[in-house]
Amino acid sequence: MLASGWKTAGQRPVPDVEAVRDLVVEDAASGFCGAVTRLERSTVELEDRLGKKRVFPLGGGFLIDGEPVTLVVPRSADAGARARTASGSFSVAAAPARVARASRIFVEGRHDAELVEKVWGDDLRVEGVVVEYLEGVDHLEDIIRDFAPATGRRIGVLVDHLVPGSKESRIAEQVVRGPYGKSVLVVGHPYVDVWQSVKPARLGLEAWPVIPRSIEWKHGICETLGWPHADQADIARAWKRILGSVRSFTDLEPDLLGRVEQLIDFVTAD
Repeated sequence: MLASGWKTAGQRPVPDVEAVRDLVVEDAASGFCGAVTRLERSTVELEDRLGKKRVFPLGGGFLIDGEPVTLVVPRSADAGARARTASGSFSVAAAPARVARASRIFVEGRHDAELVEKVWGDDLRVEGVVVEYLEGVDHLEDIIRDFAPATGRRIGVLVDHLVPGSKESRIAEQVVRGPYGKSVLVVGHPYVDVWQSVKPARLGLEAWPVIPRSIEWKHGICETLGWPHADQADIARAWKRILGSVRSFTDLEPDLLGRVEQLIDFVTAD
């Protein structure tokens, strides 16, 4: 009883297993069994045979063939991999502060701007690109005229619900035909709201609910999902919940990813 190690006598040590891609493991607590599809610094994503994905903390609590194991970051990935930003770009360590470019990116909607900052913020700071919040596109032509874009002083604009025949598409066409058209790029995603650009699986959904046009979309989403929606504070909390589920570009739909990358390329081309 008094000998050292008596508490663990007879117990088999739990082995460390590198969480390499396609390794099949089971979460002992929930019984969820799947293959490793993605690994981050402290979490591992598993996908089961039906395509459902769940994220778990790295460490103990996993089983392989019924035997307990501790999942760890692969040594090769930990030692030699170069860090990446949330957008998937290689991280630039200790980059000096850069004077902001004359070019700007305007983003319609506060939630859109927060999402762009979360995923592309590191890249934009390295490139010296300032993102400004655009409260609607009704006065976009006035904003462009006041900014007076030119070579080396470009404007990129990200618009919600930019689909053929919409008010937003008509405004974008007018801008392209206007005197500053060559120095302005207006792009947009097809979603009613930027919330939809977050993959529904990140919130445990198979798809975003379809909301009748007679109901305000965000309120309808919250009501359908059983979230509080009585006032704007509830809507803000719902967005924080959605934004909190986003860890990197892989959690966003391609229709948004491509448009933001297009804008960054446009305003940094000079």
